[in-house]
Amino acid sequence: MTTLPGRPNTALLVIDVQNGVVEGCHDRDGVIANIATLAARARTEGAPVIWVQHSDDQLKKGGESWQYVPELVRHDTEPLVHKLYADSFEATELEELLAGLGVGRLVVTGAQTDVCIRSTLHGGFVRGYDVTLVADAHTTEDLTAYGAPGPALVIAHTNLYWAEQDAPGRRGDTVVTAEVSFAPADTA
Repeated sequence: MTTLPGRPNTALLVIDVQNGVVEGCHDRDGVIANIATLAARARTEGAPVIWVQHSDDQLKKGGESWQYVPELVRHDTEPLVHKLYADSFEATELEELLAGLGVGRLVVTGAQTDVCIRSTLHGGFVRGYDVTLVADAHTTEDLTAYGAPGPALVIAHTNLYWAEQDAPGRRGDTVVTAEVSFAPADTA
């Protein structure tokens, strides 16, 4: 039900699953395994898998902490979007890439829940996309020392509030890995 006409396709976004981002994150291994499952399913179903990679002062481009985790392997044909801001759309070619692929629905996975995941969810939604958050395929680190809730609560809250997002002509939802569909929207 995207507001983007002629864009029935669904894409999987794999956001910032980099060594320095997910090291020490809540349920790191389980989240990465779910993302690997989703990437394999998207490939089988012919849906684009788009990789997003952040760089900043702590994640120097080319460094070990900047690299994607070894458990996830990007195929050479799969786009890689480099970003400098939390929202994967901000000052990147992501929108042009999705338009070229006819994508109007995003399936979002990765890290970190309370920064880049939330920013990208909202960034896609306000740009007219239907945006699905995969409840068991995103994670964050423990920031309780700074007054934040524990990571399990941050993840649970994000899953809860995203589950029923809606606006004219588009919607957000939350599903678990086993329930993700990459089928194109009905264009009839």
